[in-house]
Amino acid sequence: MSKIVSIETATPVCAVALHESGQLVASHENRLEKSHSSHLLPELEHLLRVAGWQMKDLDAVALSAGPGSYTGLRIGAATAKGICYGQDIPLISVSTLEAMARQLTYKTPSGSRLVPMIDARRMEVYYCMTDNKGNLISEPAPKVIDESSFSVELRGHPVYFFGNGASKCKEVLAHQSNATFIEGVHPGAHTVGEIAYEKYLKQDFENTVYFEPVYLKEFMVKQPSGKTKV
Repeated sequence: MSKIVSIETATPVCAVALHESGQLVASHENRLEKSHSSHLLPELEHLLRVAGWQMKDLDAVALSAGPGSYTGLRIGAATAKGICYGQDIPLISVSTLEAMARQLTYKTPSGSRLVPMIDARRMEVYYCMTDNKGNLISEPAPKVIDESSFSVELRGHPVYFFGNGASKCKEVLAHQSNATFIEGVHPGAHTVGEIAYEKYLKQDFENTVYFEPVYLKEFMVKQPSGKTKV
């Protein structure tokens, strides 16, 4: 038996889920902007009470590791590490994009491609690509969207785009017959937990001390002078 708490803070969605031996026990999420720092721990503590669990019952913490919001990822990582240190349990990281793709795995036609997208400002997104069984085809990466984007894949496969970055792609690719845009898919802790359980069985753990979220791009801070500083 394994009890795993999963944390999702990579986007405006702040979510927590509890899984026991890979089965969802309880979950909660909110979509309030800039609320992660004040809502994450109270949501987690509430969920533990609902499930009748205590922190000491946990066997691992799973974290949606990015890419996504720099601030959100830092809050999630700090919370996950704190629990791992306090309870002496392992940390499991899960790609935010792969966890999004898991929501549509086996729900799309054979041979199709799944492309979860997270908004990265302007015409850029963070994306990855999987087949309809969840096998990774393209690693998570930043991509500037234009009319030539995904041209090879769209010629040979049905391609499903989703996530809060997909609207950028829709503007320039909606005319493609193989392109389908799915609304309402956002990162969730429930699929983070599903993947985390598979990693738990393999003992695929992170080094809690040195773990850093997957940012893909450096964080830029705007200075009053108009200059930018990393």
